[in-house]
Amino acid sequence: KYVRCLYVYNKVDALTIEEVDTLSRRPDSVCISCYMNLGMDHLLKRVWDAMGLVRVYTKKMGEKADFEEPVVLSEGRGGTKVTHFCSQLHAELPKQLKYAIVWGTSPKHMGQRVGLRHALEDEDVVQVVKSD
Repeated sequence: KYVRCLYVYNKVDALTIEEVDTLSRRPDSVCISCYMNLGMDHLLKRVWDAMGLVRVYTKKMGEKADFEEPVVLSEGRGGTKVTHFCSQLHAELPKQLKYAIVWGTSPKHMGQRVGLRHALEDEDVVQVVKSD
């Protein structure tokens, strides 16, 4: 089994446009310049995509979503379903879950009620509703 990698080329500010174009067209490659702060946002996005990380934000009932500290999930670290999200919050929460309300790209419509098997996507917002 091969380990996935991402080639990062730094100091591209010292190269010609043609050389940067050649490097950036290589598969799994990102060109950056730390000195001039070029390509850093693209590098961060590529790292998140390559690692399969999914940021999920929490929302309490009657309050706005907390976009400060996401719960980070991935297939390699347990999974990206609502059950894995609940397990990250508390070990007993998946057993107590009545349903979850999800906003973002994974539900068919905003504020959709979902169960434990719903697959979450990056930057979804989840409100957990526990059974009585």
